[in-house]
Amino acid sequence: MEYRIIEGADQMKVCEVERLLKMTYWADRRPTETIEKSMRNSACFGIRSGEDRKLTGFARVISDYATTWYLCDVIIDPEYRDQGLGKALVSHITSKFSGLRGLLLTRDAHGLYAQYGFGSAGDRAMSRNPG
Repeated sequence: MEYRIIEGADQMKVCEVERLLKMTYWADRRPTETIEKSMRNSACFGIRSGEDRKLTGFARVISDYATTWYLCDVIIDPEYRDQGLGKALVSHITSKFSGLRGLLLTRDAHGLYAQYGFGSAGDRAMSRNPG
């Protein structure tokens, strides 16, 4: 599958991100205004797939860029799952923030994040040491 990882909220429309977040259990009721504000105040990453360059994946990072980063809102469109897009997105993000401590919360994706150095820090929390 042909895909391209993009960086920056200016590279995606709020309505594209909202479409993806509506597919989640954690942000399906998040108001458009909140999505827009969260994008403005985060490092945003996306995946555009296929010839039409549809936004098929999204993730945000909240960070001080000195010590810690928090990975959130990771979503791949269900139609495009099981093609390695989630792995590509997480790999790209972890490489960008490799010198900082990473944190995230997940209910059901511990196996994915463990592949990128995240270890369990409780039932839902995971952390990744710098390096």
